[in-house]
Amino acid sequence: MAKKKEITGTIKLQIMGGQATPAPPVGPALGARGIPIGDFVKQFNDATAKRRGEVVPVVISVWSDRSFTFELKEPPVAALIKDAAKMKKGASTPGPLTKEATLTSEQVKEIAERKSPELTAHTVEAAMRIVAGQARSMGVVVED
Repeated sequence: MAKKKEITGTIKLQIMGGQATPAPPVGPALGARGIPIGDFVKQFNDATAKRRGEVVPVVISVWSDRSFTFELKEPPVAALIKDAAKMKKGASTPGPLTKEATLTSEQVKEIAERKSPELTAHTVEAAMRIVAGQARSMGVVVED
């Protein structure tokens, strides 16, 4: 009788789309679980080729026979805000006194709609409030 495959663990990483390499952090994280690093790197790069230059969170499920599956997520809200506001990084000190950039409410809505399946918000308006709060903490002003 064959053994039933079970998930033995999960690994969460954030990798630039289409640019995974066996170097840290990918190699050591996968090697510790016995996953074939080259196979993952090839599959990930193929799956994220169109998302090149974007931070892509990935959840890797490790199975008992050392095989794996992975699920791609949307980029973090902070990364989407930085891209929309054309910033290199957020404010060094969070708070209302720091103003690094501005976003329109339409840009906030686009980010909220893109990220809404992964947020705990039940409506787009609630997701917009989450995104606007993150933007404020990064020193980005949201204009109406």
